[in-house]
Amino acid sequence: MDFFEIVNSHIAELTKNEQVLFDYVITNLDSIKNKSIREVADDCFVSTTTFLRFVRKLGFSGFSEFTTVIKYTLLNKKTIPDSSPFVVSQKDYREEYLKNMVESVRVMDTDKVTQIVAQLQKRPKIFLFAKGLSKEIMRYIKYLYNTAGFFVIFPEDHQTRAIAQQQAEKNDIVFIFSYKGEDLELIECVRKMKNQNHPLIVSITGADNNLLQNSSDLNLYLFTDEISLNHLDITSHISMVALMELILYQFIEASGSENYHLIFR
Repeated sequence: MDFFEIVNSHIAELTKNEQVLFDYVITNLDSIKNKSIREVADDCFVSTTTFLRFVRKLGFSGFSEFTTVIKYTLLNKKTIPDSSPFVVSQKDYREEYLKNMVESVRVMDTDKVTQIVAQLQKRPKIFLFAKGLSKEIMRYIKYLYNTAGFFVIFPEDHQTRAIAQQQAEKNDIVFIFSYKGEDLELIECVRKMKNQNHPLIVSITGADNNLLQNSSDLNLYLFTDEISLNHLDITSHISMVALMELILYQFIEASGSENYHLIFR
């Protein structure tokens, strides 16, 4: 699909500020195609969240599709077969995959991570809330934090989540994982925990503004492209894993090497 064919039907919906962003994009297509979302947002003096919201308003699923369509347009490849989903070459996808992971790590808010590490140093119980494919990833996260000596509670269904949210106490940490951040059950869990003992609630979501992000105490966001196969979600969760690993590694570093015996091979 040509870039202009996608955006033409959405231009009338843009606000004045978004029109300024659009004018910048049209003028700088050739340079934007090889930049990360952080670099483009910096050039436009807006946040990455704002630029991602703008990209989606133009009709793209994410920044990777946005830049890939620009590349196809500049190469005069006007069409992509309707019989298949949006596809990029293997080389291009590898580059976008790495770019998403690097960008997720790069934009980690240092102050927020410091707050999380400070809470971890109090040896709280850790609660992991996730649904769908994210639950599969949480089994590894549970193992990781168990290995570091934490008591980790991972409720895997609606009933056990309802029980767990009542058990979370003031000094505990609750990590909630939801890429779109619009799951009503998880949002309701946050509301109830804030009205009860109010543990530290940390959400990890996509960069676009969402309800879960806005209702949490702290939010870390990540970049990834939503991918489905035969209508089943196979979206990459590598960025989510990277964020949780880095938080743990920073905790271990802050705790002093005498408390842990790390071996690097």
